[in-house]
Amino acid sequence: MTTATVSPNAAAQPETVQPDGAAPFDARRAVAGRPLAAVTGAEIQAPLISGGHVRYANLDYGASAPALSLVSAYLNEILPFYASVHRGAGYASQISTSVYENARNIVREFVGGRPDDSVIFTRNTTDSLNLLAGCLPATDGRPDGDVLYLDIEHHANLLPWQGVPHRSIVAADTIPGTIESVRAELEQGGVSLLAVTGASNVTGEILPIRALATLAHEHGARIVVDAAQLAPHRRVNIAADGVDYLAFSGHKLYAPFGAGVLVGRPDWLDAGTPHLAGGGAVKEARLDGVSWATGPARHEGGSPNVLGAATLARATQVIAGLDLDRWHAHESGIRSFLVEGLQKIDGVTVHQIFKDTNPDTDTIGVVNFSVEGYDAGLVAAYLSAEHGVGLRDGRFCAHPLLKRLGLPSGSLRASFGVGSRLEDAERLLTGIESLRRNGLGWDYVVDAGRWVPANDTRTYPHWAPNTPGTAGAAPCIDD
Repeated sequence: MTTATVSPNAAAQPETVQPDGAAPFDARRAVAGRPLAAVTGAEIQAPLISGGHVRYANLDYGASAPALSLVSAYLNEILPFYASVHRGAGYASQISTSVYENARNIVREFVGGRPDDSVIFTRNTTDSLNLLAGCLPATDGRPDGDVLYLDIEHHANLLPWQGVPHRSIVAADTIPGTIESVRAELEQGGVSLLAVTGASNVTGEILPIRALATLAHEHGARIVVDAAQLAPHRRVNIAADGVDYLAFSGHKLYAPFGAGVLVGRPDWLDAGTPHLAGGGAVKEARLDGVSWATGPARHEGGSPNVLGAATLARATQVIAGLDLDRWHAHESGIRSFLVEGLQKIDGVTVHQIFKDTNPDTDTIGVVNFSVEGYDAGLVAAYLSAEHGVGLRDGRFCAHPLLKRLGLPSGSLRASFGVGSRLEDAERLLTGIESLRRNGLGWDYVVDAGRWVPANDTRTYPHWAPNTPGTAGAAPCIDD
């Protein structure tokens, strides 16, 4: 079971370190010292490997964000009325149906959708993009064009297109260069859909969606945006930006239950292959055939995730109510403090795709970095066990991009949002600085492909299975 061991540096001493040269902490306290919005679980206590507890510093929002407290309260309010939707005459069923269908209007308004845009609830962003892949136009069984995508995409916006005619291009190291690469490929003709990320899940860099949409339309193509990372950090207006399809997930937008959504033009969706063949997706079913429904019902076969859709819609309302200036200042304050602090620590490298990215305007609350001499998984395990900091390590379901960045074995990603505070970033910097100065403070081993503290006696809450957190780890280490 154990395949590797790393022991602590004998000279390691517990300490609290202000990162050398980091921007003054107090300079950003006014805008980022407190959470911008309350989230559920903000004060949970994480056990330290050396004993005692500390408030958990959640820097893993990019994977799944904690539920907004207002969303949790809304869930508790509607949960007693939960029932099967559509065709139910009962009181609870009527209320649940109203909540579910109204959620479409709320989400459409949140993203600036056109009046006739379909709003289809799915399991997540991956599900949404797979759904769209089954709706690409074809003539006499032959696709009308290719899907074009960049090499920087999350697998959710990469793998669905590999089952249909497709082309991939390498993003340049500048935004203008990347736009020109897209233009050159579109000019070759034969592209029906341009698929791009709104913001990189690896580095947090934002792409110019409006410019890319204009470019796609000039060459007879449509555009779909993977907004899983963008929507929780920036307001999107698909009508104003010319976006044809937009996909995002509730679990990244401060809502529980993992519902996703696809919003976009109805013609392809109404003519496409139903995503889930089953009850609710049909007008009439026969023993030897079927007449499919149109509209969202066509792709929502089976009992839908009513509470997931409802809480996703409620989360969009809360986010839409944030003051934009305060929201961006809060996130920018944490990000700039963290980036400046990391760059001042010897042996730490902050990674980005484009050398001309403006960190003040063209990034979201995601920072990617690596620590010289340490496996990313080991650093993540150390930060969790010895400092109560949670972040993500690995290749972030973006293998081609990690290879391109020269990080084939992975890196570290700190991500944050409206429930974060400056102290979370300070705790991370303290941990990295201590690691560089003193080394590890505990023995670590590899178990089931993941670094874990050796002889870990910490326990989970009484209601949670007390099994290793590495159980079932995805085999994402092979190229």
